[in-house]
Amino acid sequence: MTEDSDHRFSSLTWDQIKILDQVLAEVIPIHGRGNFPTLDVKPKDIIHVVKEQLIEKQINVRDTRLNGSTASHILVKQNGTSYKDLDIIFGVELPSELEFQVVKEAVLNCLLDFLPKCVNKEKITAQTMKDAYVQKMVKVSTDHDRWSLISLSNNSGKNVELKFVNSLRRQFEFSVDSFQIILDSILNVYTATDCKLTEDSHPTVIAESMYGDFNEAMDHLKYKLISTRNPEEIRGGGLLKYSNLLVRDFKPADEAEIKSLERYMCSRFFIDFPDVAEQQRKIESYLRNHFIGEEKSKYDYLMTLRGVVNESTVCLMGHERRQTLNMITILALKVLGEQNIIPNAANVTCYYQPAPYISDRNFSNYYIAHGQPPIIYQPYPFHIQMQSGMV
Repeated sequence: MTEDSDHRFSSLTWDQIKILDQVLAEVIPIHGRGNFPTLDVKPKDIIHVVKEQLIEKQINVRDTRLNGSTASHILVKQNGTSYKDLDIIFGVELPSELEFQVVKEAVLNCLLDFLPKCVNKEKITAQTMKDAYVQKMVKVSTDHDRWSLISLSNNSGKNVELKFVNSLRRQFEFSVDSFQIILDSILNVYTATDCKLTEDSHPTVIAESMYGDFNEAMDHLKYKLISTRNPEEIRGGGLLKYSNLLVRDFKPADEAEIKSLERYMCSRFFIDFPDVAEQQRKIESYLRNHFIGEEKSKYDYLMTLRGVVNESTVCLMGHERRQTLNMITILALKVLGEQNIIPNAANVTCYYQPAPYISDRNFSNYYIAHGQPPIIYQPYPFHIQMQSGMV
């Protein structure tokens, strides 16, 4: 390491290594679709078998790393940080399309090792394993970014995400999720028969902040501060993650700077998702993946997101902005309905074009399902007074 880059790195303490060991030894179920059995997988085991398979297939593996919220949880557990996805990065060489295919087949073949012994594996193909256990697969191959992702399914949202990176320009959204823990030294302990982890005898485990300054990023994580740079480089601008941090009581490290950055976040989000339907799908997907077991936080999240969009969007026409705000409002109302905080909209039939006999004062043009209190819907576009005072 050069003197200039030293500030990016730090060694884990013994307490942090113990937490890392617990995370790597935890059994995570990979749920199969249909009649396929659940695979009980320890992260340290799947990392080992995938790495061995890649080396056997002559794929050069530079290092293996634990990334994102899992790394943050290990470094600063006491501030209540939690993690869902287990993000594992394999630094590899992917010079051509052939290597992408080899990586995919290697991972799918490794999954066979975790099937119960009673299962006949002879007729199970890689495609079958993909259909049964892979939640999503991503491949990016451009001049600047070459990487692939294989996400293994977990019904509770704790997906095991295996990322194979040749090059990736932007590896973090905010300083608090910029940490990567280099695993190779501790993995060597697991494979050595005569080595054990003790306070007096443990390997040096290095963590790196992709944000740049490790100590600064650690302060942000400890004190729940929000900081980033150049959010226009992030797909989606980091807007959804930013709103998530706000709803979890993180505060901007610099109030004046963050207001300027919010505009870049919103602009990049609407560049990547220009259509309201695309925006809705992206937000709904984010809610599904990041609020499992936290249903009551969804409304606060959506209204926080709505507030940021309302205050910091400068790149949309007036009617486009109103469409997006109305869409987020409707999602928030739907969330409340699902929690029975307001009547479910499914029990309301709305008639938008008044009939000629509407002048009859005794006629009601809303049918309310029996037993439900009345709810009045207005024709689109509409404005609803929310608890936050925003319309």
